[in-house]
Amino acid sequence: MPSYLAESIDAVRNIGNIAAHPMKKAATGQILPVEHEEAEWLLNILEGLFDFYFVQPARFAQKQDALNATLASAGKKPMKTIVKP
Repeated sequence: MPSYLAESIDAVRNIGNIAAHPMKKAATGQILPVEHEEAEWLLNILEGLFDFYFVQPARFAQKQDALNATLASAGKKPMKTIVKP
């Protein structure tokens, strides 16, 4: 997993804690809401995880299949499987 995604997972925990366990602002005592931008960031992190684990492997598998078809038409052996979607 790319380091930027791994590091972002801590944001999921922190924002989730704000939502699940209301925190108050030290200066005013107001309960901290989860801001729109924070919720959007969580969705971006999830999208990045789905892309890394599901979308990219499927794309690379399709490209590998196409290359193997080209190799087969030239009478060559297929390449070793490097991507499994």
